[in-house]
Amino acid sequence: MSFSDSGTQASAIGRYGLWNTGLRDPDPARAAELSETAMELEQLGYGALWLGGSSGIEHAAPLIEATSKITVATGILSIWQHEAQETADRWAALEAAHPGRFLLGLGVSHAKLTTQYKRPFAAMVDYLDALDAAGIPADRRVLAALGPRMLELSRDRAAGAHPYLVTPEHTAQAREALGQGPLLAPEFTVVLEADPDRARATARETLALYLQLTNYTNSWLRLGFTEDDFAHGGSDRLVDALFGWGDEQRVRERIDAFLDAGADHVAIQVLAPGEDRAGLPREQWRRLAAALEL
Repeated sequence: MSFSDSGTQASAIGRYGLWNTGLRDPDPARAAELSETAMELEQLGYGALWLGGSSGIEHAAPLIEATSKITVATGILSIWQHEAQETADRWAALEAAHPGRFLLGLGVSHAKLTTQYKRPFAAMVDYLDALDAAGIPADRRVLAALGPRMLELSRDRAAGAHPYLVTPEHTAQAREALGQGPLLAPEFTVVLEADPDRARATARETLALYLQLTNYTNSWLRLGFTEDDFAHGGSDRLVDALFGWGDEQRVRERIDAFLDAGADHVAIQVLAPGEDRAGLPREQWRRLAAALEL
């Protein structure tokens, strides 16, 4: 189903998708494994695969080729790593081969992660201008948006927003900023682990990087957290707000809280204790699919 034909972007990707870094692994030796995994995830009923780790369109193409209907999205493509014309050319080629199967997620990344980082909002506006000039439809892209200005840009120049590491409270605020039309597809990270200490330890391994990035810490401050919440790997209060952990029922309740707050779709990142984020936690994905009744 194409986005333009679906009436709304939300109906094209459903309520639940998966966010994962390992699915974008460029190693040719893993190509068959990734294709087979994508086929299984489509069969399980997930509506979208979000490719993390500053992914590019070239990472999405093999998964789209291996499947028949699931949407594949970049979550996100960094505007500093890919020239706008290159992005437009790759988008057009993929669209010609597989119409309506790809959603372009764009973001400005972080000052700590790129030496090119300068005037990020203006840079995103310029990038969108270039995509417009190349004929890439606004309703086929979403923006990684945390703050008010980027949310407004998501509303005015894209299909909507794909916020990362947020809470249902942020989702409610984002929905108010976007209005009722645009797509709101937050990422939410979960750990299918009922032991609090083990679950929080797994969450903190992922949180460590983001505690160093001011775009995220500023977002959490706006949500009412304090600098004290960022110390010692993150307070239990911060961890429990940003990550869903527990058995399948509790995790589903945490995921659905985003839908209740105004999200159209939740891009779920599943962390498996003892595995790095580039892994493919297929057993947990199956358990989650059953819990979500896909």
